[in-house]
Amino acid sequence: MFGDTPLIMIEDTRSLENLVDELITKPYVAMDTEADSFHHYQEQVCLIQVSDLSRDYIIDPLKIDDCSSLKRLFGAPTVTTILHGGDYDVVSLKRDFDVHFSHLFDTMIASLFLGFPRIGLADLIEQFFGHHIDKKYQRHDWSRRPLLDEHLQYARGDTHFLLALREILRRKLENEGRTAAFEEECALLAQREWSGRARDPSDFMRTKRSNSLDKKGLRVLRALWNYREERAKALDRPVFKVLADSIMVDLSKQRPNNRDELHRVIRRNSSLARKHGDDLLKIIKAGVADETPLPRRKKSKSKTRHPPRPKGAPGIDRLYTPLKEWRNHVVESEGLSPVVVASNSLLKEIARAAPDTLEDLADVPGIRNWQVDDFGDEILDIINDVPVATARKRRARSS
Repeated sequence: MFGDTPLIMIEDTRSLENLVDELITKPYVAMDTEADSFHHYQEQVCLIQVSDLSRDYIIDPLKIDDCSSLKRLFGAPTVTTILHGGDYDVVSLKRDFDVHFSHLFDTMIASLFLGFPRIGLADLIEQFFGHHIDKKYQRHDWSRRPLLDEHLQYARGDTHFLLALREILRRKLENEGRTAAFEEECALLAQREWSGRARDPSDFMRTKRSNSLDKKGLRVLRALWNYREERAKALDRPVFKVLADSIMVDLSKQRPNNRDELHRVIRRNSSLARKHGDDLLKIIKAGVADETPLPRRKKSKSKTRHPPRPKGAPGIDRLYTPLKEWRNHVVESEGLSPVVVASNSLLKEIARAAPDTLEDLADVPGIRNWQVDDFGDEILDIINDVPVATARKRRARSS
């Protein structure tokens, strides 16, 4: 499948520095990472795969004393890093090695802009190169050593085809007139930051459905959260493998006092009941008794402060429905992914702001420049056409 392309292992600092010296002269470098998030408490980057036009490389950061030279490569203004669905790769390399990216080309983002029905890397490789990629090692524990040849062959497959795939997708983006929009999305991707374990006292409130709990339930949830963190760290296991969020919320809501009540939430003969049942009853009791003041619930970073709504603007719900109908029509007629036109969350932000002008639309939280350029006039027409309960001065728009 990889022809005569050699695979080179990079397992020491000097070899990595030499590789960076070579690759930094290239205009394009393909990159992917493998981590161990499904197997350990503190996840880490365990492999970094890199390809140029003639070779595939596998960098083993677990064997290399100093990986700081990676910053020179990926931060070089003359190098474009090609990756697929690179959100996790970008934030993980920032987290572990302080790597910042100068230019990115994400083939999954390109596929979304091109309206491909299947955008997985294996799907694209099969579509354009006729090769089937087996994803059986997708959740492998990449921290384990030694690496077998089958692991290395799997890992190199994630970057081997990316340079050729980039050229195909670049031409298609140009033909569709979507290059500028794509480049804006890639630039935003490069700015992504790690948002994982912050170890803040209010972290437990990020649990899904925690807002359904009363104060006593929140105190129990806090106690369960801390217990799970301690156990996961001691066992070196991901927290979700110790105690699922949904179970913690259910326990916090029902607050069982004995085994019979506990088994209404946790199956009697389950490993969770056997290993943690008695401890959970103690933790729940302690949580109920803990009257330490609860921290304030932190606002999500996405919860941007909104400017006042214009007087006389239609209600948010009255605007959201026609905006969504318009979006769905564009998606169907142009064969695009909904998120490429406007996500539901963005449509709600637009409905909340009820902009009158393109300048106002550009100030809507989360909107892209390309969305204003491509769809701004249509969006404003929709907003203008929605009737309001009170008279609203319609903006004068030049024809």
